[in-house]
Order: sequence, then C-alpha cells, then structure tokens
Amino acid sequence: MVKAKINGLALDVTSNSPVVVLAPEEGDLVLPIWIGHFEAWAIAMELSGVASKRPLTHDLLNGVIGRLGGSVAKIEVTELREQTFYAKIFVNRNGQTLEIDARPSDSIALALKAKAPIFVNEELFQARPQQGEEGQEQYDPEALKERLRNLNPEDFGKYSL
Repeated sequence: MVKAKINGLALDVTSNSPVVVLAPEEGDLVLPIWIGHFEAWAIAMELSGVASKRPLTHDLLNGVIGRLGGSVAKIEVTELREQTFYAKIFVNRNGQTLEIDARPSDSIALALKAKAPIFVNEELFQARPQQGEEGQEQYDPEALKERLRNLNPEDFGKYSL
C-alpha cells in the first residue's frame, strides 16, 4: 500500500460523471476513479471546508463510529475487479482494528471527515489493460491519464459546489 492524496476532483462532462483523482504522495502517477454525484459533493464540501447545517451521510457515519468509541484509522483502495474498485475502512475500537468493506468514494469521503490517511494498492497505479469482449481495453490507467491531460477545459470541468 502507498499513502495517497487527492490530486483533484472534477466533472467529466463527456459522461457527466465526477472523477476523483488519487496520486501517491511521492511521484507523478494518478488513479482516476469515476464516482457518484453525492459522494463527489461530500468530498468537494470537505476539500472546500464547507460544512453542512445538518450531518450528511459521511458525517453521520463518522459520528456513529466516534460515539461507539471508535476512530477511523485509515482507508485503503485495495483492488479493481470487473471494472469496479474496492476499498476498506479500518476502524480502531477497544484495541481492535475492524475492516469494513466499502466503496472507494464513500471511504475517501469518510477519510476526509475523520482526517484519516488514504492508502492505495500500488498495483492499481501500475495496472495494465484487461482485454474485454471484442478485444477492447477495459482499463488502462495510462490511457486514462493521457485522456485527463488532453481534455479541453470545456470537456472536463472543475467540480464545484
């Protein structure tokens, strides 16, 4: 696992999907993960320092964990399987560490709320394309990286509140 940071949050206007871009703290690799609008909103609010008047889902989860005597130790984006990223939330409670299966987007939003570190399986930054039906590449991080670099501003807008 490599300690990572959020390198950006944007809206891919070609698909109208938010994208969170993770990067190792050291190095120039990136891992774009297309996420849902609600999760992007929660991440954007936290990155912008904007608080909601009432707890959002990730605020609620962080509060519940705290009220039960736990704390979010870290999150890990662990693997890519069949075009789906997987993550785990690690909660420390009473001297034990609990692993909880979660989506990366929810995990990242919770990590920001809890001020917990984000880790990514190093292999995800190095992943090679998988051949799908009719020989199409299903996932190629270099192609995604190049696509993100070459998008015109009007094709790839900054995600904002």
